[in-house]
Amino acid sequence: MKYIQKSKEPDSLTKWKQKLGSRTPDWKSFPQPVKNEVYHSLLQEQGFICCYCGMSIARKQCHIEHFRPKSVYKDLTFEYTNLIASCQGEDEHRPRVPVHCGHKKQAWFDEELMISPLDPKCADYFKYSGFGEILPTDDHDKQAAAKTTIQKLALSIDKLRKMRRAAIDATLLATDGLTATEVQLLAQGYEKPDADGRYMPFSAAIMYILKQYF
Repeated sequence: MKYIQKSKEPDSLTKWKQKLGSRTPDWKSFPQPVKNEVYHSLLQEQGFICCYCGMSIARKQCHIEHFRPKSVYKDLTFEYTNLIASCQGEDEHRPRVPVHCGHKKQAWFDEELMISPLDPKCADYFKYSGFGEILPTDDHDKQAAAKTTIQKLALSIDKLRKMRRAAIDATLLATDGLTATEVQLLAQGYEKPDADGRYMPFSAAIMYILKQYF
């Protein structure tokens, strides 16, 4: 999981909410033009990776996720600070692919046990193996939340493990012949988006593995 620094909400969302006043309508009433701008803003601030697993996403490969479920926290339905982009699009409520991340989480939420990608320290809860496994950190105080989040989001399923391993293997191949300093610089590069504003998919796992070198 990689920290997401929220940006200012789109002006169109602000203006639409102002028109609502104190009303909080159903999510299905969200105007599509405003919703599209929210999608664009979320993808930009996340560097086009899933808020939970870190895979690469685009507009039709994701859905707007309510970190605190809208079915429970109705007043946060249209609050931009509660909106993030999760992989698996709006039309993927089918058994053709393993369900994970936002669709797996559904309406579950626990203030103490759900790790937020909006927490600057969220990456500290996890560690990764060279085989692509995601595991709870060794820090005892963080293990319960890490284990629960991994389970509730299905982050350890074979599909995601294989994708993480492929990303890690490709990176390790690129480090062949590099000095420790050069590997460190490479790791620092993964902490930033590229020229197109995109993060490397599974960059949190890649950075963790690279940092084991120095």
